[in-house]
Amino acid sequence: MTAERLRIGVAGAGHFGRYHALKVAASDRARLVGVYDPDVERAKTVGWEAGAPALDFPALLEGIDALVVAAPAEAHHALAAAALGAGKHVLVEKPIAATLAEADELAALATERGLVLQVGHLERFSAAYRALEGRAGAPLYIEAARIAPFKPRGTDVSVILDLMIHDLDLVLALVAAPIESVDAVGAAVASQHEDIANARIRFANGAVATITASRVSPRIERRMRIFAQDAYLTVDFAARKLTVVARGQGQPVPGVAGFGVEEVAWEDHDSLAAEHDAFAAAILDGAPVAVDAAAGRRALAAALVVGESMRASQQRMRDSGLIRAP
Repeated sequence: MTAERLRIGVAGAGHFGRYHALKVAASDRARLVGVYDPDVERAKTVGWEAGAPALDFPALLEGIDALVVAAPAEAHHALAAAALGAGKHVLVEKPIAATLAEADELAALATERGLVLQVGHLERFSAAYRALEGRAGAPLYIEAARIAPFKPRGTDVSVILDLMIHDLDLVLALVAAPIESVDAVGAAVASQHEDIANARIRFANGAVATITASRVSPRIERRMRIFAQDAYLTVDFAARKLTVVARGQGQPVPGVAGFGVEEVAWEDHDSLAAEHDAFAAAILDGAPVAVDAAAGRRALAAALVVGESMRASQQRMRDSGLIRAP
């Protein structure tokens, strides 16, 4: 089956839809059949650039083996469910859906029909995650920050589902335990949804993570620190640098008997192309789904709990007069 080329369509011709269409068009394992978007002119523009026609959704489904869903989050379930119901494999952008019930329905559809359902948590396919994976051990504490300047794109959802969900997914991949409690705070600054958020998450095994996300910063910052029993890791995603201080590894640390330091650098690769390669491999080669529906559901569940905690905190602040009512 490895010589086959998948017939893939893209639903959604916005910022990420354009990138997805170009990746499919450039793949040696896929062929871009068409692009769908309710805005027909936008679909035509992206389709022209990627070398495929703009099609209505029924026509697109008719001629494909798999669908990439890159529409706004509220449309993920309807588009993905229609594709799975028609027997098509699906790569859906994060979040997997708007609600847990919708996520469960998509997972059940994929399982019942033996189809691949992959969720587009892009960081799992990054060179940074590959450098980090396997070195973190069993984290006791994780601190993550993802801060960026304001852009109108993505403001149809809160910063939790826009940016924080990336780090939520990474933390959940590193900590092998369910969430026990969440304490979160956040506020809308430049849009109608929260643009800044901070969450402290406690896991059932005792581990704790603190995650900060902002899309109203004058600069970009992407960092993570991980504390484990015998190791400390700090990751600067922008500088592409991982520093590991661990027992019995790397160059000796002066004054700290038995511990060494290791500096790891990486070259960025095309994470979106890697995501598409993994999707094709899962369909054509039977490879494990890299980020499956269960992983997508966990990230969505965590994001929703953070949102609930944040709204409760906001209500307490309004009741105390700390912030004014909207």
